[in-house]
Amino acid sequence: MSDPISDPISDPTSTTQRDIQRRQDRSDGQHEAAVGDAGGAMQAGAREQPVALPAQHLAKSGSEADLQLAPRFMAPDYRGSGKLQDMAALITGADSGIGRAVAVLFAREGADVAVAYHSSTGDAEETRRCVEAEGRRCLLLQGDVKDTAWCRSAVQQTVDRFGRLDVLVNNAAFQEHAASLEDIDDRRLHETLDTNIGGYVRMARAALPHLKPGASIINTGSVTGLRGSEKLLDYSATKGAIHAFTKALASNLVGRGIRVNAVAPGPVWTPLNPADSPAEKVAEFGRDTDMKRAAQPEELSPAYVFLASPVCAGYITGIVLPVTGSVGAI
Repeated sequence: MSDPISDPISDPTSTTQRDIQRRQDRSDGQHEAAVGDAGGAMQAGAREQPVALPAQHLAKSGSEADLQLAPRFMAPDYRGSGKLQDMAALITGADSGIGRAVAVLFAREGADVAVAYHSSTGDAEETRRCVEAEGRRCLLLQGDVKDTAWCRSAVQQTVDRFGRLDVLVNNAAFQEHAASLEDIDDRRLHETLDTNIGGYVRMARAALPHLKPGASIINTGSVTGLRGSEKLLDYSATKGAIHAFTKALASNLVGRGIRVNAVAPGPVWTPLNPADSPAEKVAEFGRDTDMKRAAQPEELSPAYVFLASPVCAGYITGIVLPVTGSVGAI
């Protein structure tokens, strides 16, 4: 059998093309050897982030303190510069995960922060400790975003404590996988819809009377709302709804000078997923992204600072900003 690269045709074009082929073959071999068993996980941030995740399953709603690998949320290389100086923010689901990381950076940028959470009081207390360590005030608000009266109370308590409300971050969520649509009964459907999109609507509605021109609302969407997810049918539907709600509300409020945007995270190491997936799936979480790893919360929080800050995003409203670890999220 003849070697295609040693074909006897020797015109200049064939010779050139075979030489290019040989060079690329050598380069391919060198690249494969360099990647080896490391999995090719991309590290492009200020510090190297974990790739290997523990095979761990948590009981809902999931406590950050119980995770075998502590999520990174402090962003030690991030330097505040007063982008949110003397503003007040209310963040739902801020006891852990992305919400906690956002609370810390908002405080580092000069904001007082109200931390709304459902049940993980220990996690919420740690978030408060971290916010206060940044030199800002922190208010803990325990309750359920499915409760209209509580949403109104949470907003009012924030305004009473801080004297204003400049940024609302809707972040609280419920997620549970399902192998089939038949697994999702009405009780589960209502819990997912009422928490994820209903809670966002209620909190925004409660906040609006207190938001002045220059204020903003930031919603946490998801890559699942952009691409769908075969095992997260109801969750994906709510995240797609959040993206649409973001754009619709942005259009509705543009005349009032209030910006509305969303961040669409890819896989992020928080209690949400270990409290959803089986342990063996958790160990592989994020490996299917282009970067071949899950993000840490501190890799998401600067996006929220950017969208909250009038000096950074004063001309931006109605966008869904993908932070997914992959190319082509939109």
